[in-house]
Amino acid sequence: MAMLSFDIRSLAERAVAVDDTLSPDDPVWAEGDPKPSSPLRVKGRLSAAGLGQFYWHGSIEGDVAMECRRCLGDASAHVSEEAHLIFAEAGTEGVVDDPDVYLIDDRATELDLRPALREQWLLNVPGYALCRDDCQGLCPTCGAELNLGPCDCTPTSADPRWEGLRKLRDERR
Repeated sequence: MAMLSFDIRSLAERAVAVDDTLSPDDPVWAEGDPKPSSPLRVKGRLSAAGLGQFYWHGSIEGDVAMECRRCLGDASAHVSEEAHLIFAEAGTEGVVDDPDVYLIDDRATELDLRPALREQWLLNVPGYALCRDDCQGLCPTCGAELNLGPCDCTPTSADPRWEGLRKLRDERR
């Protein structure tokens, strides 16, 4: 039996405590996913919630390595999310078109949490990160990293297309 996969028949009889990890090397991750930089911590409880339905309440927690939004250097973000997931066998009444329900093949003998956990991770990974709060970024002219010190560029003159607005501003002063 695979990690984070549970026998459906035994789940119908008793709940299961989940305390495991999901490896960054697990085949559930797709090409291009922002994978966790170390094993994703998964804790929770999986139980039956009616005929052919199961409920998981728990948390996922881990770090993701990213590129700094300002300087393009290494950055990381921490993801910690509480999740409530509902799984139902295909054909269960009332859940056919519900996007919040994860469908299970009605012939399946195991319930695999990994695809749903992957989706929760992807929904909660931030869109960007900073290497540090006071990151200076890159010089827009020469591309030098300003965290290492000022560059030798001379300030460029402003875009001439803004001249009309500058005149208006100066007139109001």
